[in-house]
Amino acid sequence: MKKQNHIYIIKHAVLSVFSLFLLAGLTSCEDVIDLNTATGPTQLVVDGWINNQPGNQKIKLTWSANYFDNSAPKPVQGAEVTVTDNLGNVFVFEDLANDGNYIWKGTGTDTLGKVGRTYALSIKNGEDVYTASSEIKRVPKVDSVVYQKETLPFNPDKGPKEGYIASFYARDLPGEGDRYWIKPVVSGKIAISKASDLTVAYDAGPSAGAPSDGLIFILPLRQAITRDSLYLAGASVGVELHSITPEAFEFIKQVAEQGSNGGLFATPVANVKSNVTNTNPNGIRPLGFFGATAVSRMETTIDPAKARPED
Repeated sequence: MKKQNHIYIIKHAVLSVFSLFLLAGLTSCEDVIDLNTATGPTQLVVDGWINNQPGNQKIKLTWSANYFDNSAPKPVQGAEVTVTDNLGNVFVFEDLANDGNYIWKGTGTDTLGKVGRTYALSIKNGEDVYTASSEIKRVPKVDSVVYQKETLPFNPDKGPKEGYIASFYARDLPGEGDRYWIKPVVSGKIAISKASDLTVAYDAGPSAGAPSDGLIFILPLRQAITRDSLYLAGASVGVELHSITPEAFEFIKQVAEQGSNGGLFATPVANVKSNVTNTNPNGIRPLGFFGATAVSRMETTIDPAKARPED
């Protein structure tokens, strides 16, 4: 037994010394390495999401830039952009401000998107014609947005120590395979600024495989509308629940993964697969996504008198 104990101690002593050398090597490596990266081809980037809400619809077109280029994306100008539904209705999008934002102007309560219809995008730019399609799926009604008083045991780096956690209640529609994009709403605007703000759901759970069909959205998803800090009294908070296709579900998941890809074990950055294709066999492949969604929305103002008590 004594011999075995000595071997155990020596083994861990060697590992400890090795760890110290490894740590010293990591901390002392301060040489600056200039990466000579090749300039890739400029690609069309599509940011096009249409929905079933009244008002204007927008499809944004820009040109891609090199990885280390921090300048604003250059707009795609002079393109011909249309969306056609499966009933033959054609909607023309125009770059009215010449800034790459192609707009279809809605009138009154008129809506472009209808649940159950399929929409085909066409972008003509020079010799290239880009196409994509998406279907508007069903979406459940948001039943309520609630909030609960919370006191953190420490002072957070961001936000107050005391405030409110907001959450929403909605029930997934019966029938497996519904997919949703959960968007927090703060002061009347969508509050998504980074990859960690992207939240998708498969039925009432985070992914396929869980028995969540037809149930109320699980707690982590319900509280996804509370982000980096607690809300204060008087804050206007809410949620937009978007129905999305399987292709959109995978696209958003990959964008979130790429946007959060960092640290010691980060993998090489790669473009997320697009559902937009270039019909020109000799043309350059595009980036981005074209999606069509139905939206369910609800907002509330935090009133301390109506808040749920702390657990």
